[in-house]
Amino acid sequence: MSITRRLFAICIGLALLSLVVVGLEIRTTAASASNRVVPLFVLPDTSLKPRNREPAARRSWHRSIPQSPQTEKTIGEVRKNIQVLKEFPDSQLIPMMNLMSASLGVKCDFCHVAKDGHLEPALDDKPEKKQAREMITMTLSINKTSFNGRNEVSCFTCHRGRNQPVAVVALPLPEPAPRSGRGPGAAGPTAPAPTVDDILNKYVAALGGQAAIDKLKTRVMKGTYAAANGMTATFQVDQSAPDKFHITFITPQATMERGFNGSAGWEKNPRGVTDMAGNQLADMKHSFALFGDIKLKEQFTRMNVRKDKLDGRDVYLIVAATADGQRERLFFDAETGLLLRRATAVQTPVGVVPQETSYEDYRDIDGVKIPFTIRVSTTDPGSTATRKYSEIKINVPVDDASFNKPAAAPRAVGQPKP
Repeated sequence: MSITRRLFAICIGLALLSLVVVGLEIRTTAASASNRVVPLFVLPDTSLKPRNREPAARRSWHRSIPQSPQTEKTIGEVRKNIQVLKEFPDSQLIPMMNLMSASLGVKCDFCHVAKDGHLEPALDDKPEKKQAREMITMTLSINKTSFNGRNEVSCFTCHRGRNQPVAVVALPLPEPAPRSGRGPGAAGPTAPAPTVDDILNKYVAALGGQAAIDKLKTRVMKGTYAAANGMTATFQVDQSAPDKFHITFITPQATMERGFNGSAGWEKNPRGVTDMAGNQLADMKHSFALFGDIKLKEQFTRMNVRKDKLDGRDVYLIVAATADGQRERLFFDAETGLLLRRATAVQTPVGVVPQETSYEDYRDIDGVKIPFTIRVSTTDPGSTATRKYSEIKINVPVDDASFNKPAAAPRAVGQPKP
């Protein structure tokens, strides 16, 4: 097969692949919140919903640690009428469906049947859903046979946010960019970039110095949360070194709490009190550990640095990897030394899911600089959001008992289990 025909086949396949997004999304959002990863709080969806659907759970920031099949059920074991992707861990379904949805620029009802304002994910009435299954199979095959199993091709490869792939080159053609260091005006020799230790030491100094960081024992933060899908909330985070946290979220619909006492995690919502473990707890600890964005060197096993640009600013980019193989990019302001952004690329069977967290409005709180605005960008509209803190206090008294799992409220006689 010629290269042109091969690329065209890939584009067609990926186009239909993303159609599955919606199908998978509906199946996933119907799952129990206790089996999925949630970033901040349950985000009610006011659009079309599956019948008897529980609140949508979303992935958290920074990274995702896939669970092994030994500790988690597969998609096929948890969902109904799944014909492809059923052998993969169930926790991977959410990032896969969000990736496909974002790649096509579509929503759940693009593939799924809607009846009386609700989606019926088990039905196969729409031809888009049937074609999507074929395209997922084809894309998995392309990556396996043409790229030795690497996720080089996804639905975004051809769709770029459209439900129909672009197959014709747009004219006029853009002027090719000159190769780095060549052509008129090429810069001469430049000074060598600082080392990883230089960048991280400057970051610690910019935050207030190691002595001030070592004195940090507790932190209480209050603020607001505004998601891209329109959801808003107020919240408070109580933290205690090294990794204890208690979070309270208040939305117009409900109040939810989450906590970790150093050994066990839990969640309390209108449905009751449940344990929080596995993927869900790992992501929450990564997001809300007191030193999660401060003590960076301990989090990675490999780190390299180079000079780069971020939104027109000179930055030093550290490309890092964790012990479990997660890769991350950290952008530090070349002038101030402060951390501006963390970016990850989470591998899934159908492509790489990008995720970014940006830090703005650093303010000095008793000798330690803390960002008062945090912007999260993901393929999930419910987790693409801005956190703005109105008040942050450090080294204030925090009730250690608040990190412990609360007792479940007794049910009234005749009240069904949640």
